[in-house]
Amino acid sequence: MPGTARTAALPLPLRHVGVSLGALQHWHDGLGEFSRRLAEGLAERADELRRRDAIQLHLHLPRRWHGLFGERLGYLDVQPQQRWWHRPLQPFALWHRLHQHNRLRPAAGAALRLETVHDLNFLHDKRGLALARYRWRLQQRLQGATAVAITRYVAGELARETGAQAEVIVNGATDLSGAPAQPVPQAQGAPYLLHLSRMAPSKNIEALLRLALHWPAQRLLLAGPRSRYTDALAARIRALGLHNVELLLDLDDAQKAWLYAHCAGFLFPSLAEGFGLPPIEAMHFGRPVFLSRCTCLPEVGGDAAYYFDSFEPQGMRQTVLSGLARHDAARAEAVRRWAARYRWAACVDGYVALYRRLLDGAAAAPAAAAAPAAAAAAR
Repeated sequence: MPGTARTAALPLPLRHVGVSLGALQHWHDGLGEFSRRLAEGLAERADELRRRDAIQLHLHLPRRWHGLFGERLGYLDVQPQQRWWHRPLQPFALWHRLHQHNRLRPAAGAALRLETVHDLNFLHDKRGLALARYRWRLQQRLQGATAVAITRYVAGELARETGAQAEVIVNGATDLSGAPAQPVPQAQGAPYLLHLSRMAPSKNIEALLRLALHWPAQRLLLAGPRSRYTDALAARIRALGLHNVELLLDLDDAQKAWLYAHCAGFLFPSLAEGFGLPPIEAMHFGRPVFLSRCTCLPEVGGDAAYYFDSFEPQGMRQTVLSGLARHDAARAEAVRRWAARYRWAACVDGYVALYRRLLDGAAAAPAAAAAPAAAAAAR
C-alpha cells in the first residue's frame, strides 16, 4: 500500500539521551577514568548516532567540564537541587547514570533509565543497619531501570543481593605503553615496586606498609589522588619510619606511564573491587602484577597475574620474589596479550548497542500494541 510505504520511510523523531557523569571533581580515580573514556568514545560516535539512529547525546556534568569532549554532543549542568528533583528543559528518551555513587536524580519524565553498577563494596565494609540501608538504596535505584555490571562478579552480586539481572559490559583499560612518558624524579634510582589506586582503606594499603616494614631494602611507591586519607597515610609513613616508602600524588597520564614502564612489579592487594583498572594498565607494559584473590580480581587478572594467598608480610614477600623470578620475556608478552582484551572501544560499542536496543524496543512497543487494533479496523 502506498500509505504504508510512505509511513515506513518517515524519519525517526530525535531521541535525546542523557549521560550523567554526576558531580565529579576530578578524573584521577577509576570512576573518573571510566567516565572520561566512555564520554570520549560517545563523542566520537555522536554524529553517527544522530544521523543513523536519530539519537542526540547530552553529557550531564559540572559546568567547568563543558566543552571538554567537543561540540558534537550537548552539555547539561549539574545543580545541587538535582539530588531531590531534576526537571530539564526537554524530555529525554533515555537517562544513563554512569555509576551508583551519582546521587543526582534522573531527569524527570525520562522514558527509560539505565544504571551502571561498578561494585557492591558496601557488602565488605558495612554491617548491620548501615548494610541494610545501602542495599535498600541500591534496590530503589534499580527499580524500573536496566542495570549494567562491569564484571560477571558484580552481576552475580547484584542478582544475589537485589534480584536484578544485569547486562555485563566489561570496562576497557587504557594502554599507556605507547604514550608520552614523563620521568618522576622521586622514583629514579633503586628499583621499586609500585601501587597505584584511588588510595582508600579498601585498597589494603596497610598490608603494603607492613610489607615495607618487613622488607626495608625494597623501595615501595604509593601513587594516587590527594585526599584526607593520603594526608593520614603520609603521617603514618613518617610515624613508622618507613624510609623505603614514598607517596606520589595527583599524577598525570605521562607520569603514570613512566612509573608503569620502570617498576619492577605492580602490587594491588585490594580487599574489594568491581574491576580494578590499574592492574590492567600495568599489564599493558608487560609488568608482573600481584593481586589479592578478593572479589572480582581473579576474573580480571586471570592467569596473567600472580596472587597473594595471605597478607602476612613474609608470605607477600615470597609471592613477589617468586613472581619476579618467573617473569621472563615470554611471560611478559602473555601479560600484554591478556591486557589487550580490555579495550575502551569495545566498552563504548557495548553501551551504544544497548542504547539502540532499549530505544528501538521502546519505539516498537506502541506500534506492536496498535497493530491488532489497526487490523481489526481494516476488517
